[in-house]
Amino acid sequence: MDKQRVKLTARSGLILEGGGMRGVFTCGVLDNLMDRGIRFPYTIGVSAGACNGLSYMSGQRGRAKFSNIDLLEKYRYIGFKQLLTKRNIMDFDLLFHTFPEQIIPYDYEALAASKERYEMVTTSCRTGEACYYEEKHNPTRIIDIVKASSSLPFVCPIAYVDGEPMLDGGIADSIPLQRARELGFDNNVVVLTRNKGYRKPQKPTKVLPFFYDNYPALCQTIRNRNSVYNQQISLIERLEDEGSLTVIRPQKPIVVDRMERDTRKLLALYDEGYACADAVIFE
Repeated sequence: MDKQRVKLTARSGLILEGGGMRGVFTCGVLDNLMDRGIRFPYTIGVSAGACNGLSYMSGQRGRAKFSNIDLLEKYRYIGFKQLLTKRNIMDFDLLFHTFPEQIIPYDYEALAASKERYEMVTTSCRTGEACYYEEKHNPTRIIDIVKASSSLPFVCPIAYVDGEPMLDGGIADSIPLQRARELGFDNNVVVLTRNKGYRKPQKPTKVLPFFYDNYPALCQTIRNRNSVYNQQISLIERLEDEGSLTVIRPQKPIVVDRMERDTRKLLALYDEGYACADAVIFE
């Protein structure tokens, strides 16, 4: 694997794509960064990226891996059984309350004390647009935001942030590089959870009539999602070729599904993320 060099500056940003259980690749990347004491002035995460980014911001090395792999094997918190019994393909009570409060407590004090900026992305059901939240001091609101950022369309219920209906941030902004650039962070590292060359199907995503009838703007954003994602990837690849952007991504075609429950596959992808981050020299 070729070595890449990144010079960290006050304008360096870290962008974390989602991807459900493919996010264990990001867990490996972030654990590597924590092992080397590498912090970015600005980090932004979407969906699984938002969840994993929280552990990075609090400096809890290994926490995201433990949640995504070890506790998955024990609690089996993802699957159609959850969808049938809880009307949610993931057990959100376990993930966003029992885990951070009891089983693997989240260090809210460390997050509040961190000097770096951290944003999480959600999608507004009313407008269909991306919303960017920065919250370090209110644990209840932090959980509301990360839960909303992770609420997949169709298989998770609508979540609420400050009383506003929200869903997965990846619907409107899967890879928020442009957001980082708009805030002045133009020396960025993007962590993707798909191998190079991946594109979503060009056809629009279908939205069945009984889904989100009250939110026409959201439905249109869902339909456009594949096209917008592919445009974002094309921009990333162009900037990467120009040498103005660093990308950390899986080197092999992904065999891990968004809702993967095979912990052997997940551990292999985590290890790949750690190795890919190790190939980047930060100066």
